[in-house]
Amino acid sequence: MLQTINQILSKEKKLAIGLMSGTSLDGIDVAVLEISHSNSEMDIQLIAFETIPYTQQEKQDILQLCQPSTSTVDKICAWNVKLGHKFAKAATKVVTNAGMDISQIDFVGSHGQTIYHSPDEQATLQIGELAVIAEETGVLTVGDFRPSDMAVGGQGAPLVPFVDYLLFASEEKNRVLLNIGGISNISVLPKKAQPDEIIAFDTGPGNVLLDAIVRIVTEGEKRYDEGGSLASGGRVSQDWLTKMMREDSYLDQDIPKSTGREYYTTQKAQSLYEEGRTQGLSDPDIIATISAYTAHSIADQLYRFVEPVCQIDEIIVSGGGAHNGFILRELEKTTKIQVQIMEDLGFSSDAKEAVAFAVLGYQFLHGLPNTLPSATGARRQVSMGKLAFPLKKSSF
Repeated sequence: MLQTINQILSKEKKLAIGLMSGTSLDGIDVAVLEISHSNSEMDIQLIAFETIPYTQQEKQDILQLCQPSTSTVDKICAWNVKLGHKFAKAATKVVTNAGMDISQIDFVGSHGQTIYHSPDEQATLQIGELAVIAEETGVLTVGDFRPSDMAVGGQGAPLVPFVDYLLFASEEKNRVLLNIGGISNISVLPKKAQPDEIIAFDTGPGNVLLDAIVRIVTEGEKRYDEGGSLASGGRVSQDWLTKMMREDSYLDQDIPKSTGREYYTTQKAQSLYEEGRTQGLSDPDIIATISAYTAHSIADQLYRFVEPVCQIDEIIVSGGGAHNGFILRELEKTTKIQVQIMEDLGFSSDAKEAVAFAVLGYQFLHGLPNTLPSATGARRQVSMGKLAFPLKKSSF
């Protein structure tokens, strides 16, 4: 085992795969990248990125795992293995499509799929069995990151801010890196900041409620509002938006904090849709107002928790929401702050989180910290992760 790790560590440049499946359940994000580190600077070169989509049935099955009322122990066990196989196949497929062989890859960093996150109990569960990924790819695999942070009193989230700080901190500008996935989360990077000055937390809903309502409206024909086109055909109900914001208790919680499908449930989305119809709103009006809910909840959290600390110069958006023009326009209008997407910095909006978990794996293999206690609320930094060796390649 040590020989395998030492062979990897001895390389100046390491080829890695980052695997991520988020709250939105669009599919498995696969990033293939080269990582090098010199003079305390990390260099990332993205070689390939793809999202391998879930089928509608797979998405529905995983959604059922996320809800205590529809989940069972046997289903969780079975899907832990199924997702391990699916993650491994996705990784191999993207490497092959890039004209490479999986044997060239030094390690995999896998987030897995969160099915339940309970920070108040310092408990979380990500599935997608690491041993299966390691054995099927033949590649050393690092994953199950969150529990290590929770073991020292952290929320186990958000984790990406550590990588945001490494790659995007600025000497000149106060930046907010905003990821709009199923849940929206931010990394606040004050200019010239030290690690303990970084603020990061989940702001509330991203696409999780919006996607669910789009599926209701289109009877499953569409999984999301592409480009924000459906929302652009409606009008925002300001009264209903104000009511939603007022009734969202998560927005009132102090930081550090994190949330997920446990709070912004499919049942909540269904109730909101029915409430909108009761108020006489059209389907486009409902979608527009729910989209505005995402933008305004982000703006609310920036006003409450960030502006007292620093004057924000720019907001840089990644994740699926980076493609939703309606949300971006609403966010810029509400905050009066310049809103950009990751491509404006020469980076991929879609690949960022998958890249982040490869970087967290890189830090773990080097025995280096890969958390920001200022973001998660942990008592101290740790090197998060667990390791799975491909048995057919390991030297014992």
